[in-house]
Amino acid sequence: MSDCLFCRIVRGELPSDKVFENESLLAFRDINPIAPVHILVIPKKHLTSLAAAGREDGALLGEMLLVLRDLAEKNGVSESGYRVVTNIGADGAQQVNHLHFHLLGGRKLQARPE
Repeated sequence: MSDCLFCRIVRGELPSDKVFENESLLAFRDINPIAPVHILVIPKKHLTSLAAAGREDGALLGEMLLVLRDLAEKNGVSESGYRVVTNIGADGAQQVNHLHFHLLGGRKLQARPE
């Protein structure tokens, strides 16, 4: 998708503070972090959200989770704890319509009220 913000970052048309890249994924620091460690992991393949992923994307999704785990370790939050979040659709507060996971850590995160 040519006008997708994250697709433009993947193509190098927009700058990002990259922390990881391979043939299928890109990870970069969020420009408006809500925690000391706030990294986005995105597939280079355009998928609008987790809801748009098919069975054929299983290996890609698994790779994303392993990269998130590795980035948590490299950023010093694997022992203290961290959160992995993806938002889906307008009611889920998704702001960019390209699948992405947030890695959040580096401070005590609030539990959600029941």
